[in-house]
Amino acid sequence: MRVLSPRNDSWGLWPLFAILNQRHQTARMTLRVGVSTPWDLWTLDYGQKRERLAAIADAGLDHVFVGDHVSFIDGSGLDGPIHLAAMSGLEPRLNLHLGVFQLALRHPVVAARQLASLAEAAPDRLTIGVGVGGEDRHEIEVCEVDPVTRGRRTDASLFLVRSLLAGQTVSGDGEFFHFSDAAIKPKPKPSIPFMIGGRSDAALDRAGRLGDGWLAAWCSARRFNEGISMVEETGAERKVDWRHGLQVWVGVGSSPADARQYVSKGMQDYYRLSFDLFEHYTPMGTPTQIAEFLAPYIRAGASLLNLTPCGADRESELEAIAEVKLLLGGSRPT
Repeated sequence: MRVLSPRNDSWGLWPLFAILNQRHQTARMTLRVGVSTPWDLWTLDYGQKRERLAAIADAGLDHVFVGDHVSFIDGSGLDGPIHLAAMSGLEPRLNLHLGVFQLALRHPVVAARQLASLAEAAPDRLTIGVGVGGEDRHEIEVCEVDPVTRGRRTDASLFLVRSLLAGQTVSGDGEFFHFSDAAIKPKPKPSIPFMIGGRSDAALDRAGRLGDGWLAAWCSARRFNEGISMVEETGAERKVDWRHGLQVWVGVGSSPADARQYVSKGMQDYYRLSFDLFEHYTPMGTPTQIAEFLAPYIRAGASLLNLTPCGADRESELEAIAEVKLLLGGSRPT
C-alpha cells in the first residue's frame, strides 16, 4: 500500500489523506478503482481496442465497468454481459464489472447461464451489480415486465440466479416464474460477487438480504454511511464478506468550472435530463478536488469506485483518475 507524500497542490488535504492511509493500513482494505468503457471502443479496430483498454491497465486502474440497457429512451442501449464478454479477452489485466444489470428484464435461468459462461471465460475477474432500473419506464414495459412489480421480480430473479450459480437445482418462485428443476453446470469457481445498486431503502434491504454489498449512486456521503449500516444490519445473520462501492460520473479539469462543461454535457447527452439534478453528487475539478469529494465515502467503508470520467481527452481523464486512486490510498495493481 502506497503511503502518500504531500504535494504542493494538496497541503490542505494532507490531514485527511493521512487519516485515510492509517485506515487502509489498519483495516487492510484494498481500494479498487475502475472506469467506464471508453465511449468509442466499439468503433475502433481490434488493435485499437486492445490499446485503449491497455491504457487503462497501464494507468494502474483495476477494472472496467459497463451499464446495461435493452431499449433506453430512444431505443439505445447495450447488453452488459455481452460487452463484458467481448472485452474479457482484449486486456486480461482488467477485471470486469457490470453496473448495473437489469435482471428483472431477463429470465433467471437464461441470465444464470449467461453469467456462468462469462465467469468461465474470465474466472475470478467478474463482479455483477444488480439494479431495478427505472430511469425509463417504457424500457421495462417493452420487455413485458410490469414496472410496478420490478422490485419483487428482481428479488425473485436474484435469489434464483444465485441459487443456480451455487450449483443448486431450483424451481420458479410461483409468482413470476413457473419452471421446475432447473440447473446450471458447471458452477462458477470462485463464486461471482453480487453488489446491489440503487439508493432507496428497498435497494438497501435487497443488498442486505440477497447481495454481497451495496453499489451506491447519487447519494451523499452521509447517506452512504447510513446505508452501509442498514445493509449490514439487515444481513447480520448471513456470512458475507461485505464489499461496498460508489458509482459516479466525474468531471475532470483545471477547476470545477472547467470540469463542469465536460461532465454536464456527457450526462445530459446520456440521460436527456438537466445536469442540475446530478450536480450535487458529482465530483469535479482537479484530482485533488475530486479526491476530497470522494474521501468521505472511503472513510465510510467504500472499497470500490466505478467512475465515469469526462474531460478534455481520454489521456487526461485516465491520468486524473489514476492520481485520484493514489490520493485516496489505493495502490497500483501487481
